[in-house]
Amino acid sequence: MIEIKAKLVRADSAIYATGECVECLIEFTHKLFGEEQQRNDKASTVENLAWASVQLHCYRKTSYSTQSADKTAELAELIGRTALDAVTQTPGEVIVATKPKILFCDLKLQPGETKMYFFNEFVPRDGPPTYRGHDIRYFYKITIATQRVKSKVQTLTVPIRVLPIPLIARPDELPVTVETNEELTPTNPFLEKREISELEISWHHLKNVTARRAPKFYRISNKRGFVGRFCLFKPAYKLGEDIVGSLDFDSCQVRCVQFSVKLQQQELPLRPQPEQAQPNAGDDVASLSSFDMASIASGIAVDNLHKSETSGSARNKDEPKLLGKLSTISTSHQVCYATLQTQVVVPIPLHVTPTFRTDLVDVKWRLHFEFVTSTMMDFGVPNPQSGELKAPAELPVETMVWNLPVTIYAANPLQIYAPNQTYNLLIK
Repeated sequence: MIEIKAKLVRADSAIYATGECVECLIEFTHKLFGEEQQRNDKASTVENLAWASVQLHCYRKTSYSTQSADKTAELAELIGRTALDAVTQTPGEVIVATKPKILFCDLKLQPGETKMYFFNEFVPRDGPPTYRGHDIRYFYKITIATQRVKSKVQTLTVPIRVLPIPLIARPDELPVTVETNEELTPTNPFLEKREISELEISWHHLKNVTARRAPKFYRISNKRGFVGRFCLFKPAYKLGEDIVGSLDFDSCQVRCVQFSVKLQQQELPLRPQPEQAQPNAGDDVASLSSFDMASIASGIAVDNLHKSETSGSARNKDEPKLLGKLSTISTSHQVCYATLQTQVVVPIPLHVTPTFRTDLVDVKWRLHFEFVTSTMMDFGVPNPQSGELKAPAELPVETMVWNLPVTIYAANPLQIYAPNQTYNLLIK
C-alpha cells in the first residue's frame, strides 16, 4: 500500500497572491499494515509507481451562459497538451492550468521506504481570485496525479486560496520607492545588482493606494431638507481594515433618529442572462413610496428594491439597470436623535474576496446607508412638575437609503492566519 502526503511549505497561511510562488512538499511512502508488519520486509513485495505529476488548476462553476464552442476548443487544446484530464477529477471547468511538472518516472519503493519531492509553481497573474458567489465560483487546487503499474490514475488535490493583486498598466502608476543607505553608497561593479520583481512593485503600489488619504464630504438631504454631512477619509481599503467615517448633523433641517450602515458585496453579471419574472407595476410603486433617495454630491443613488445602480440625474433614466446579487457582510447601527456628530466604523473581514472583474462577473463593494428621519425637531416637552423630558406618543418618521461605492484590495497573505493541513491519499 502506498500513502501520498502533501503539505504546503507555508504552514500558517494557505493563502497566496497572484504572481506569488506556491511551494509544496509531497511524500510517497510504502506503508505496511497488519500482517505485513509481522512478516519480514524482504518477503514483502516492492511497490512500483509508473509516474507522478503536479499541476495547479483554477476551476469555475457558474450558472451563467457561456459560449460552448469556444469552451470545447479550449478543452481540446488543454487535454491535448497535458497527460491528465483535470476536468474529470473535480466538478467545474478549468480556466487556468499551469504546465505539468513530472516528479518521477518508474519509482520503486521498498517496504517502509519514503521518498520526498518538492514542488513550486507561480500563481498566474491573469487568473481570477478565489471567490464563492451566488451564481459563480472560482477555486484553485494543486492536483497531484500518479499511477501504479497496471492500475488506474489516482489523484490528490490540495486547495489553496488566491487573492488578486492589481496590475500596473501605466508608467505613472509606478510607486516611488524610498532610497536606502545602501543605494546611496558608491556602487561596486563587482556586486550583483538586485532587481525588483513585478510582484514587489505591485505590493508597493497597493500599499501606496490604500494608505493615501483623500477625505471626501457628501451632503445628505431629502425632499424635506438637509439631513447631515458624511465624511469618508479614504476610498480604498485592504482586507482586515476598518472603514472609518464621520457623520455631522449640525445645522440640520431634518432630524435623523437612527441610522445603519451595511458593508455589501455586489455581484454583477457582465453577460446578458435570461429574463426573470418582473413584479407588477402597482407593487413597484407601493414598495418605493416609503423610501426617499438621498441627494449627494456624486449624484449616485441606488434602488435597493431591484439592487441596481442608477444615476440621480434625469439623463440616465433610459439606461438599462444593472441587476445583481447583494450580500451583507457587516453592519453598524446607531441611535442618534440628539447627536450632533458621530463616527461610523465598519470592519472588513479577512475571509471575503476583494474587488475584481472577469469576463463573466464584476464584484464590487459599497456602503449601504439607511436613515430614519423625522421632521419633529424637538423630542417631546419637559414635565412642568418634575422637569423630566417626556417622549411623544407618536413620532412621524421616514426612511431614506443611500449607497456609497468603495474599493477593497487584498491584504498581505502572511497577515491572514489560515493554518493548512496535511492531505493524504492511500493507494491499495
